[in-house]
This record gives sequence, structure tokens and C-alpha cells, in this order.
Amino acid sequence: MNPSQSTPDQTLNHQTISIPSKSQAFWFWLKLGFISFGGPAGQIATMHQELVERKKWISEENFLHALNYCMLLPGPEAQQLATYLGWLMHRTWGGIIAGVLFILPSLFLFIGLSWVYLIFGEQAWLITLFDTVKPAVIAIIFFAAYKMGKKTLTNVSLTTVCLITFIALLVFNIPFPLVIFGAIFAGLFHHKAKPNKPVEVESKFTVANQTKLSAQHFFKIGLSGLLLWLIPFGLLISFFGWGNTYSQMSWFFTKAAFLTFGGAYAVLPYVYQASVEQFQWLTSTQILDGLALGEITPGPLIMIVAFVGFLGSFKQELLGIENIFWAGSLGALVATWFTFLPSFMFILLGAPLVEISKQYDKLNQILKFITASVVGMILHLGSFFMIHVYWPKGFTQNPELLSIGITLISLYLLLMRRWSIMQIIGLCLLFASIRLFVL
Repeated sequence: MNPSQSTPDQTLNHQTISIPSKSQAFWFWLKLGFISFGGPAGQIATMHQELVERKKWISEENFLHALNYCMLLPGPEAQQLATYLGWLMHRTWGGIIAGVLFILPSLFLFIGLSWVYLIFGEQAWLITLFDTVKPAVIAIIFFAAYKMGKKTLTNVSLTTVCLITFIALLVFNIPFPLVIFGAIFAGLFHHKAKPNKPVEVESKFTVANQTKLSAQHFFKIGLSGLLLWLIPFGLLISFFGWGNTYSQMSWFFTKAAFLTFGGAYAVLPYVYQASVEQFQWLTSTQILDGLALGEITPGPLIMIVAFVGFLGSFKQELLGIENIFWAGSLGALVATWFTFLPSFMFILLGAPLVEISKQYDKLNQILKFITASVVGMILHLGSFFMIHVYWPKGFTQNPELLSIGITLISLYLLLMRRWSIMQIIGLCLLFASIRLFVL
């Protein structure tokens, strides 16, 4: 059965699955690109609610298996998950369409907002807006860790891996890829010490058994990805030179795409360190403002790279004529292209293998331990931003009590009152307006 075609309902794990037509899927992914607020946690929750619970286009098992694989990969997990789910329904073109439409509206928004930020960044109203939203972002990060940890940390071993990851990153500043390798070894050791029951092989209707490995497929996808990277990379170097900001960005964001394990939240500290300390494209305040923009706009949180690309390159001379908007827009496109291209390759090349791997319990154990490590990484990221938001001038100064209060109220509303992330952001915008015009 070819899943790229509209088919009758199928029963997977006692769950009725209806595969949509390509046009239905196209309009869904386009809509999602405009409404996917809330960062990775909110976007993953939205995809689960829409695709698994409401539309029943994806089974619960396939969704969770895809999510675990995307958590294992470097790069933005929400965009990779969208690509994977698109691939499950309509194979290669389904994955490409889902992944592109998931980021395209956000890219255009970020280019426009970066321009507005550049022109009005020193305005009191914009500063007040960011100062109000950033503490809520901290609450959203910790809420994401709670939601993921609630599903992931199901035993002492997984909880221990999470805590070790948090301490290793916060106290000892160990690179996250090394922590991931540690989680892999922990998963292997746990599987050997306490082997689980064999995984039951699914019926003939499962996507895993529909998947056929093809050397021609791997060669075609791999070659296409290499050319899509090599051609623009070579053009940038040939036209601008190796030392130019555009060329440096193309190489840096390629490295970020391959080295930053743990999804969007793991990419941010790496991008922060390089763009602020190494290349000095932005200031620490600007990068945190970009994160706030990422939380209040649809699309993947890692679209902050477009903000970095725009602000880091708007002073470049484009075609011999200095034009701030077009120079910055090219920087945003460069950052986005080289960040997301590897993510498409990871999914389009790896998804067939991952679907077949469902029958291997050892790999499933490793994926669980990696996800537990990711929870620890998210806790570390929340602590990282707490320091910069509560003590913007260092620990010698008193903490920002208003910021702490906004975080605590946001956490209460998220955890106890079950507010959505968009409601929290809306409340912050309302409070910012009161601070500007009333107080």
C-alpha cells in the first residue's frame, strides 16, 4: 500500500487512522505555520492534538516514536517532527512540504520584525514589551521541562540521568554532545542489566512494514542535500570572500545544525555564545530580545537564527550598495537555510531506518534515556536565562523582583490554572500596555 495516496481507514494499535490527501495535508501544514505558537513544547502539543487526537492521521505510537527520534537529532525538534510526520503520510514530498510550510511564515515574520526592532529597538515601548515577556519565557521553558519530564521520567534511572545532565551543564559546563553520549551509554547499560520484554511486531498495516529501504533513495536524497548545501556555500565564498559575515554565518550555522543536540532549546546557548562572544554580531540583550520574539510569533523557536542573521549582517554591503533591509534579509535567509537544511536530510534519510527500528528494544531504551537527558538540558536553559533576566548587571546587583514575580505568576497560571501559552503571552502584552500608559 502506498501511503502517499489517500487510503481507507487503517487500524493501528486499535486506533483508526485515516491518511489524508496531499491537498488536505498541504492546507493543514500551511495553517500550522501561522498558528504554531508557544515554542517547541507548544508546537509538539499542537501537532499531537491535531494529528493524533482530532484528525487521527497519525497513530499515538508513530507520533511518540518519531518524537523520540527527533529528540535524538541535533537541531530544531519541532520542525523535524513536522517533517517526519509529513513523511509518514506522503513520503519525501510530504516531508518537504510539511517542513517548509512550518518555517516559511515565521521566516517572513522574523525578517519584518527584525527590521522593526532595528529601527525602533531603543524605543521605551519596545523595551517595556521585552522586559515583560522575557520573564514569562522563563516560565514557559520550565513548564516545557515539566510536561516532558512527566511523560519521560518514569523511573529512578531516567530521573537520575536528567539530574546528572542538569548538574553537568550548569556546574561543570560540559558540552551537551558529551552528555548525550553519556545518556546513550546509560541506556545501553540499563538495557543490558534489565532487559525489557521484546517489542511486539505490528500488523502488516504498520508504516514500519510499509517502509522499504532503497540504496537509490539514499543516494538521491543524500546527493540533493549535498548540492543544496555546497552550491550556496560556494557562491557566498566566491562572491563575498571567506572573511565576510555571510560566509562566516553559513559555516557557523552549518556547524550548529550538526552539533547542537537537544532541539531548539539546546541550540540557543550555542548560538548565544558564538553570536555574542565569538563573532560579536549581537549583544546579550539583543539575543534575549530575539528569544522573546520567538515566543510571541508562530513557527519554530530556533527561528531566532533569522533574527541573528538579520542583525548580524545589516551593515554589509550588498552588490556594492549599502541597503540595510536587503542586506539584513540576506543574512536572515543565510542563517535559516544553513540551519534547517541538515534537519531535512536527517529526517528524509533517517526516517525509513527509524520506522524499521521499532522492533529493536535496545534502540527504544536509548531513545528514552536521551529524552531524559534533554529534560535536564531544558532545565539548564531555564536557569541560564534566569541568570540573565533576573540579574542583567551581574550578581552584585539586586535581582529584578518584578521579573521574578512575572515568572511565578506565569508558572502558576500554566500549572494550576491550565492557561495556554498564548494566554500567558497575551496577559504579558496587556501588562506591558498598562506599564506604558497607566503606571
